[in-house]
Amino acid sequence: MQILTTKADLQATVKACKQAGQTIGLVPTMGALHEGHASLVRRAVEENDVCFVSVFVNPTQFNNKEDLAKYPRNIERDAQLLSSIGAQYVFAPTPEEMYSAEEMNSTFAFDFAGLDQVMEGKMRPGHFNGVVQVVSRLFYLVQPDRAYFGEKDFQQLAIIHHMVERSSMAGTFGNLQIIDCPIVREASGLALSSRNERLSASEKETALAISKTLFASLEWAKEADATVAGVQQRVIDTINAVPGLEVEYYEIVDQTSLLPTDTFNHAIGCVTVYCGPVRLIDNIKY
Repeated sequence: MQILTTKADLQATVKACKQAGQTIGLVPTMGALHEGHASLVRRAVEENDVCFVSVFVNPTQFNNKEDLAKYPRNIERDAQLLSSIGAQYVFAPTPEEMYSAEEMNSTFAFDFAGLDQVMEGKMRPGHFNGVVQVVSRLFYLVQPDRAYFGEKDFQQLAIIHHMVERSSMAGTFGNLQIIDCPIVREASGLALSSRNERLSASEKETALAISKTLFASLEWAKEADATVAGVQQRVIDTINAVPGLEVEYYEIVDQTSLLPTDTFNHAIGCVTVYCGPVRLIDNIKY
């Protein structure tokens, strides 16, 4: 496995792969890799001739500098994992390599068609501008045939689909396919996340109530008198009743538009919960 740190080296490597007629799979990550990331990489390795993985903590998608500073980083461990599961190339640039000073200090403009006005976008202004900025940059540099994303970040995934659809008419990213990959959970049900590294053992135990409540809500939605609003409030109340947990939002929305819905058909429930100081996200499809 080869670690690339500059855009020039990355593009030269991509060009050689393209000239050899190889298909390229890309897995964008912010590092602190876990089995959820590994499942994406294994699929990319299986479905393409070569697999590129980016490891880059993107500063432009953090609206909280303290959160950026605390985000776990361990490139040596990440590289060891990626090598063991067959990734051929890792792109691990510095922020200065990835962006100009102007790009670092200005908001990336993009028409989200309203997808950024709810849930994460509402709570983290500018977050998705940074996401689209870095993902579009990676797509441009790597020109992958397929790119792999986990469904745990469901709103992010919807926005990336929107970005690629908007760009497809111009052929910016070729015939790029976005591959949606299911949430990977621990045996306990806790959704795997790099942020789990910041949880103490007791906090991790407390956090199990999040997924437990979401799965219970699938049964609540089947009750004869169930309403979307009622189930939504019940999830919030149940999680908030657990000492150490505080719901930031729980929204049941349409899976495509991300707008509030009054039916469970094609709906997804997306939650953000603070477990102590650590902000965790999860979702469940109805």
